Amino acid sequence: MSPEQLQSWSAQALARVEAALDEWVPRSAPAGLGDAMRYGVLDGGKRLRALLVEAAAEAVGALNAATGREAALRAACAVELIHAYSLVHDDMPCMDNDVLRRGKPTVHVAFGEAQAMLAGDAMQALAFEVLTPDVGEGAGVSPVLQARLVRLLARASGQSGMAGGQAIDLASVGRALDEATLRDMHRRKTGALLRASVQMGAACAELGADSPAWQALTDYGHTMGLAFQIVDDVLDATQPSDTLGKTAGKDAEANKPTYVSLLGLDGARREADELLAQALAALARSGLSAEATGALAALAHRIVHRDH
Repeated sequence: MSPEQLQSWSAQALARVEAALDEWVPRSAPAGLGDAMRYGVLDGGKRLRALLVEAAAEAVGALNAATGREAALRAACAVELIHAYSLVHDDMPCMDNDVLRRGKPTVHVAFGEAQAMLAGDAMQALAFEVLTPDVGEGAGVSPVLQARLVRLLARASGQSGMAGGQAIDLASVGRALDEATLRDMHRRKTGALLRASVQMGAACAELGADSPAWQALTDYGHTMGLAFQIVDDVLDATQPSDTLGKTAGKDAEANKPTYVSLLGLDGARREADELLAQALAALARSGLSAEATGALAALAHRIVHRDH
């Protein structure tokens, strides 16, 4: 898939996701809570996790059926809600204490700390509500598939994944970490949710966890999750805030361990390139056609070669 084809494919996928988020993130939540939620979720961000869901679902043929399309759309929105909630909480003074996200003031700056905390809590709950629609909604997505998607997202979000990685991150400020510990932190903090995005997309075709395609797509998600964080570390050290849409240089300022501090810029870039090669090799052994996995391959290149 060429960059132009990826751009067209992404635009169509994101239009579906944005429309669904606009519908499902409520305006009517009490005491201004809906406004804070919508501010934190809508109109911003790369939506990479949603794109990975859609690309993986496409790769395994899930988008050929109405049930698979509905499941993938709900999974894409749910993972974006989890990601958005994590950013809202991560930016708060008790965590990373940042004032800029996606090119605009962070939620706690715009709405206050208490409202930001509640907005993040509500987004997390809404993610699982989206995955488990009432009977008669959801184009017939089976309860078994709903449960599988919930489990994948919950495991990636909690102590085994994102929350656990964030805990390691906060406990590591000012400490020297070896590469194995740094990898473990990033695989949890950032990589788990990216890997789960790929797995959730694959699950929409009822793909078995013991199938070669599932294993290969899991490996792809695993390597790209780590690559994404390595590139983030490089960009934090090399790009200005107006390019990133968030405050640049905060990791170094906070004396946090990163791949740049451990390996240097050149070493971090080489590591990201190696992970890209591993991800593409995983797609090649999936048993899926190059055409089917074209969006996943193109997204892998975008993740590693992005500038923001």
